[in-house]
Amino acid sequence: MRGPHNIIRLIRTGATFERTGAMKVVLDAFEAPLMMRYAIRGLVWPFQWLGYKGDQKMAPAPRALNALGPAYIKFGQVLSTRPDVVGSELAVQLRVLQDKLPPFSMAEAKAEVLRELGKPVEALFSSFSEPVAAASLAQVHKAHLADTGDAVAVKILRPGIERAFRKDIDAFYFAARAIEVLSPSSRRLRPMEVITHFEGVVAGELDLRLESSAASEYAANTETDDSFVVPRVRWHLSRRRVMTMDWMEGISIGDNDALDAAGHDRQHLATRALQLFLSHALRDGFFHGDMHQGNLKVAGNGDIIAYDFGIMGRIDEYTRRVYAEILFGFIRKDYQRVAEVHFEAGYVPAHKDVDEFARALRAVGEPIFGMDASQISMARLLSYLFEVTERFGMETRTELILLQRTMVVVEGVARSLDPHMNIWQVAQPTVEDYIKESIGPKALLKDMVKTARILARFGPLLPSIAEAALIKQNSPQPLPPTKPQLSGLPWMVFGGFLTGLTIWVSKGL
Repeated sequence: MRGPHNIIRLIRTGATFERTGAMKVVLDAFEAPLMMRYAIRGLVWPFQWLGYKGDQKMAPAPRALNALGPAYIKFGQVLSTRPDVVGSELAVQLRVLQDKLPPFSMAEAKAEVLRELGKPVEALFSSFSEPVAAASLAQVHKAHLADTGDAVAVKILRPGIERAFRKDIDAFYFAARAIEVLSPSSRRLRPMEVITHFEGVVAGELDLRLESSAASEYAANTETDDSFVVPRVRWHLSRRRVMTMDWMEGISIGDNDALDAAGHDRQHLATRALQLFLSHALRDGFFHGDMHQGNLKVAGNGDIIAYDFGIMGRIDEYTRRVYAEILFGFIRKDYQRVAEVHFEAGYVPAHKDVDEFARALRAVGEPIFGMDASQISMARLLSYLFEVTERFGMETRTELILLQRTMVVVEGVARSLDPHMNIWQVAQPTVEDYIKESIGPKALLKDMVKTARILARFGPLLPSIAEAALIKQNSPQPLPPTKPQLSGLPWMVFGGFLTGLTIWVSKGL
């Protein structure tokens, strides 16, 4: 039964895209062949009357997705994090997507609370407001706990949203397969992988236990950060479809007039927002992946409050060290070192010319550093950097794409607070501190201690492991060739050590 449903749904999707003018935008973004353009537009043109008009104030692509409903809105938001797939221009357009939808009824909200928490709203809360916010997946109510009177935010998933998403995701997979068959050139964009990535993101947001866990981990990581607060999760009132957190009042970080009226220092807030993001990404490897102005508020005492933990980014320790060295190399204008880091990390194929790559990086960095301080953009540099690395054969790394996209958003927040901010001057102390702690002499000692612990744990097994290796080595059967992995790792460690040592000495430590 899924086949007819998918076809009907895709016809309506195509009709909406054609009716809103988004079809040409999408086909251009994906560089669709001429014959494919004629085929698709010829197929959907007679069915335009089935499509939705949408909000005519919006650009064509977000207008079409917004009209098609929650799954398409969320899909557009995910694609906005993948300029490698849809192109930079369309990615920017999709960032304006708003998932504000009409709320569902109080009766349905209370029924969900009863079903998930096992008790009626009246037994758990002394007050329970009308929805204060309603998005594509869930809505939020302000409440007060019956036992303590504490104010809390209760987030509840929309009734039936899982089933609705399942139907639309089936249609997306159907479309991805059809695109790969009809347009072999599109396979370089990996349509099936894009849908799988989207499905994983949505699956995480449709289980509020996972968001609660992310919020709890984020709060633990940032507990000692000055001027930054994550609301506490109330685990006894949180389940798969209901999530309860402390209610925290504040002014939207995008409301400059209100911030000025309250006496907040916007320059300090801009600096703090950027440094906090870099610190979370580099120090913790776990960062808020959607730090736009709607998810950040400023408390009365000046603390920045973060909300909405459905999209979180995670990067491993090795990638963090690589990323920090790349940023530090650009800060120091050491393009040769930036190039070497890419090769040592295996990001760029070993057969490419490292000196030629360094020259390409200089062409990226110098024009940006020649700009006025108010125009210097780390996000723009990262965007250009990805363009250059793509030309040199670097494969797409999803975690770095999300990092770059979030950097763009955070930089936008900071510039809205302080248009004259020098991004690099603000970033430099955070990057240097990370390198000093994680790549320099202190980090080397920590890594050696960690290695010693692992060797001690496996000590009793080492003789048998060595014996098995020797037996295998002396076996008459030829061993299959092995593909070298991270052959530049020793040089990466040595280069990182020297970088950290330079900072360590220069600061008189």
